[in-house]
Parts: sequence; C-alpha cells; structure tokens
Amino acid sequence: MEPKEISYVRLVKSEDLNHHGTLFAGRCAEWFVEAGFIAVASVLPAENIVCMKIHGLEFSRPVQLGQIAQFYSKIVHVGKSSIKVFVELKPLNQDENAVNGFITFVFIDKTGRPQPHGLHLEIINENDLELNRIAKELH
Repeated sequence: MEPKEISYVRLVKSEDLNHHGTLFAGRCAEWFVEAGFIAVASVLPAENIVCMKIHGLEFSRPVQLGQIAQFYSKIVHVGKSSIKVFVELKPLNQDENAVNGFITFVFIDKTGRPQPHGLHLEIINENDLELNRIAKELH
C-alpha cells in the first residue's frame, strides 16, 4: 500500500486552553494520538490497535483559541506487528505546522499480544522516503 494522508480537524475551544490562553499540550497530545490512530484504523481493525509510544512530539508554535487545528497523519513505516505514523498539526489556512511527531502503534490479538498485521508499504514520494528513514531509527 502507498502511504495515504488522513485529515482530522478540531476546533480549539476555551476548555482546550492552558494558563497562557493557547492550546493545552495535553489536549493536543490527545488529539495527536487520535489522528494517528485514525490513520492506522483506516487500514486495520480498530479493536486490534494499541498505542505503544509517542516519539518526539514537538511544539513549534502556539495554537490560539478559535483556530481550526487540522491534523494530517500517515503511516510511514511498518514492522511485523508495529506501525509508525507521522502526524502534524497545521492550523487551517496556515502553511507552517505547529506540532509534529511520530507514534508507534502495535497490532494485537484478543489476548493483547502483538500479531503480524500483513501490511506492506510502497513508498515512492521523496518526502515519504525521508519520513520512513526517520521512523526506522525510532525505538
């Protein structure tokens, strides 16, 4: 399969803010993982997917009250039972991202043990090749 970008959108409301009046990192992390999960659940059964690790969740600029937080996620690396997803947040109508990072998910059986997912990536895009290279080095 070729990496497919999934878009996930949230409105930043007052209950999502920190004491500085910008998007609270904890709320952003929740949405970040949700966006990554949706990318994996678009190709595998949701009941067999668990989040194992967030890698380098990096905040580069604040997200303000009333902004539309648009997350873009895509699977960039697969192992035998693991799936690594790159996620970035770009506020709607802005070119620069505010947050980015990687998440590792694991495909599990009914007992919670890792099982092979059978996914294979066909990466042809130069940007996706770079994301794949970075994801391979994450532990």
